[in-house]
Amino acid sequence: MTTLNPRPPYTQDELRQLYPSDLKLQFVQVLLRHGERSPVSARFANAGLPAFWPYCNAVRHMRNAVLDTSFSSPQFTTLEWKRRLEAFGPGDEPVIASGPKGELDAICDMGMLTDKGRETTFHLGTRLRKLYVDQLGFLPPAISDADSLYLRATPIPRALESLQETFLGLYPAHTRAPNFPPPTILTRSAADETLFPNDSNCRRFAALSRAFAQRAADRWNDTDEMAYLTKLYGKWMPEGYPRVAVDGKPRLSGIMDTVNSTLAHGPETRLPKEFYDKKGRDILEKIGVEEWFAGYKESKEYRALGIGGLMGDVVSRMVGSAERSTADGEYEVARDLQRGDIKAGKGATPIRFGLSGCHDTTLAAVLASMGAFDTDKWPPYTSHIAIEMFRKADQPPPATTKPSVPPSEAPSAPKSTGWFGGLASLLGGSSAGAQPGLPPPGIGRKRSEELTEDEKSKLDGYYVRMRYNDAVMKVPGCKPQGKHLEGDDSFCTLEAFKEIVDKFVPQDWRRECRSNIKAPAFPANPEPAGY
Repeated sequence: MTTLNPRPPYTQDELRQLYPSDLKLQFVQVLLRHGERSPVSARFANAGLPAFWPYCNAVRHMRNAVLDTSFSSPQFTTLEWKRRLEAFGPGDEPVIASGPKGELDAICDMGMLTDKGRETTFHLGTRLRKLYVDQLGFLPPAISDADSLYLRATPIPRALESLQETFLGLYPAHTRAPNFPPPTILTRSAADETLFPNDSNCRRFAALSRAFAQRAADRWNDTDEMAYLTKLYGKWMPEGYPRVAVDGKPRLSGIMDTVNSTLAHGPETRLPKEFYDKKGRDILEKIGVEEWFAGYKESKEYRALGIGGLMGDVVSRMVGSAERSTADGEYEVARDLQRGDIKAGKGATPIRFGLSGCHDTTLAAVLASMGAFDTDKWPPYTSHIAIEMFRKADQPPPATTKPSVPPSEAPSAPKSTGWFGGLASLLGGSSAGAQPGLPPPGIGRKRSEELTEDEKSKLDGYYVRMRYNDAVMKVPGCKPQGKHLEGDDSFCTLEAFKEIVDKFVPQDWRRECRSNIKAPAFPANPEPAGY
């Protein structure tokens, strides 16, 4: 599968099963793969595939902030422009890149989010709205600002743009106040990025991933399955590389990338029919999943350096939300939020919902690290994981977001606490006790074995569940009695979930990335994921 075919909205019977009445949804984090894109590299020109695709109309409507000093006082304004791509011609002369029918505008760069990718991620946002706003009443139907949302994306444009499209589907223009301020979207420098497995900036992880990739090559290159792929694609392989191989040219994963990208788009950018042979595509995905994701299932170090930082952040936010609900004295229920008749909460606006724009390697890494990726299918475009935290109905409810108000009645004055205060509160501190550049107080990043009994008690009555493309995923370490909701082992206790994640959260990611570069890549004994 290359494009996700989403299921219909949950029925009322399904909702009653998925969201039991004795649990109250408190906090949700959604990790989403970007939408459909062009291939990250131009391949198979000899099979008639054009290098440049005319599916990116956004480049006709580019806008950038520019500083205009012609005024008496310099002002920022907006420069509108459209982009065309320039490329090498036959004799290295510059030429304007064109599409398969000579198109000059709307040309996609390599790995660029296409018009279809924008459409499908917008529709993901509408599906999230249907569930969390319309059906569950967890989020308000209209908002005056985005202070209750945690928005983050990787520095790769297709991830940021997909996040923006999803936000737009979740809260379209008519649900936002006329004076709605620009939402805050967090990004990191490439050197600090943990929203995807960062082998470019983590030398030890790069060494591990190369070792597991080589193991896959050794296992598969001389098999009947690879011979079948060579029979399908061999005549279009580059000169000097007639055989398809895990480490061939292009790599097996590169072939899969081009097949999936072309299959998601129009007939002008299709490969010969042999590339879409079902058996061949199944083999591509099976070997690709092993090459890229087996390490998370087998090695704690692989999990730690590849995705441990992100999962540590995820758990910190959930624990911070639980801590806040036990400490804050002003409580309301989500139903009141939708009626719009609640009082403004004390302090900063608590964050209830997170959206993170990331990649296929993020989603599969998270699931595999939690022992919940028992498949040989690659995550389709616009796949997503929803990590939901619940509290028992008899637990004190948390402080809620600001009341839902019609956009026309939204106040114009911003809250003094601001967005940073809400994030600090979510992570277990208060806006007054946290300072930019310093970690907020709280137990979110404190390892489970170091928690006092009083600190552990703050996690009592809270449960965590993961859904992947609307299917419930189970974590094996949560199956024993006492580690899940009675009668349903898809709901981990927050304490058990944190214990599992803490085992592979790095203490100092940068230092560990520089350490043990030449140490053995494979653990001496199996280190199963999800326990």
